[in-house]
Amino acid sequence: MRTEVAIIGDRFMLSEMFAAALHEACGDRIVCRSLDLPWPDEPMEHGYTVPGMEGLKEYMGTPEQVLAHLGDAPILVTHLAPVSRSVFEAAPDLKLVAVSRGGPVNVAMDAAATHGVLVVNTPGRNASAVAEFTIGAILAETRNITRGHDALRKGDYRGDLYRADVTGDELSEMTVGIIGYGAVGTRVVRLLRAFGTRILVCDPYVQLSADDADAGVEHVSLETVLRQSDVVSLHPRVTEETRGMIGARELAEMKPGAVLVNTARGPLMDYDALYDSLETGHLGGAMLETFAIEPTPPDWPLLQLPNVTLTPHIAGASLKTVRIAAAKAAEEVRRWLDGEPPVSPC
Repeated sequence: MRTEVAIIGDRFMLSEMFAAALHEACGDRIVCRSLDLPWPDEPMEHGYTVPGMEGLKEYMGTPEQVLAHLGDAPILVTHLAPVSRSVFEAAPDLKLVAVSRGGPVNVAMDAAATHGVLVVNTPGRNASAVAEFTIGAILAETRNITRGHDALRKGDYRGDLYRADVTGDELSEMTVGIIGYGAVGTRVVRLLRAFGTRILVCDPYVQLSADDADAGVEHVSLETVLRQSDVVSLHPRVTEETRGMIGARELAEMKPGAVLVNTARGPLMDYDALYDSLETGHLGGAMLETFAIEPTPPDWPLLQLPNVTLTPHIAGASLKTVRIAAAKAAEEVRRWLDGEPPVSPC
């Protein structure tokens, strides 16, 4: 008898890619039924204050949609579908939820524990994508790619960007500070080493790898990163300790003309303070991929500054991310079927 797997994908994490990975990992022991939600063409919801969605932070769809598609399947594989307390209460056959994200932000974890449902996720699924994107972000801001692009689209061929007092330096001549030496930060370091960059790392909870240490990467304090770096790039997880870690005081400690890059999470920094630092010219520029409010309001002041590169939270969007996440979720399903312990329990 084959085990039913309910898949709820979307237009990024396609259900067909989940199904292909599941069949490769589990063979003919499973039968899949699929549903695709309209994200990212339609924005996800945030459940911080929505009654009945306690414990959910980001999701797409409704619990009613989840239950209608889930039926009596013991396994749910999803990216963004809301697995609320009401889902657990109404689905006694559910035993495993595999979420293809770095954290189970669309799952009511307290309810999962109460009902004895195992929840697994796929940490590090987009680390490679975000690391590569970060290098592009640094180059876009430090080498005037954004400024040149914006001007040329308006018909302004800016020859002044070749001026010595306007152009940027090369990565081989820069000091880049990496805050957070986890799955993404370590990869950014590895990529920067190829440019001959001086690299400073701030992470009080981990040591440098022997390879990075031998290559001259320096493990330093936050103060040293801020004061010595031409570019500071943020890569920590959001915790009570890191929330708001870059504010007015930290920005003031950065080198005049330095660039700040945030491809991690919006809550890590004070965007009002960043605006002031950019508007006064203390910082030379910033590259922002994540924000305090998403989507950003159209009248947000940072959108108006000429020395900022902005992207709509797309650093993790690569086909490799999809393949990795689908494969990791499928492996967790295989392990559950075979009675093996999960790789990434939540």
